[in-house]
Amino acid sequence: MLSESSYLAALYAYLGAGLAMLLYLAFWLRKYWRPGTVALLVLLAAALLLTPAFPREGVTTLAPALIVAGFQLALEGVDGAMHALRPLALTVTAAVVLALLLRLTIFRRAS
Repeated sequence: MLSESSYLAALYAYLGAGLAMLLYLAFWLRKYWRPGTVALLVLLAAALLLTPAFPREGVTTLAPALIVAGFQLALEGVDGAMHALRPLALTVTAAVVLALLLRLTIFRRAS
């Protein structure tokens, strides 16, 4: 069983590794693609990696929603995974909208 301090340490390590991976992804992709496409891909990766969800009812700790959704889809089907799929859908939608806004404002081509 995790204590509160070990749970927080694991949560911070996961978030730190996720943010480091997103920075690496952004630096790697900017060599090959336009800034608007890089923003879309990095924001989608952030939404998929960093969205939290409760593993099941009655649990007070959080887990990555993508992992929870994968396990719940495999074990209980779509109905059992809806509590993790809803936040994923919301954050993916927000990432696409934000990337579109960035593309139309900041990363706009000069003509």
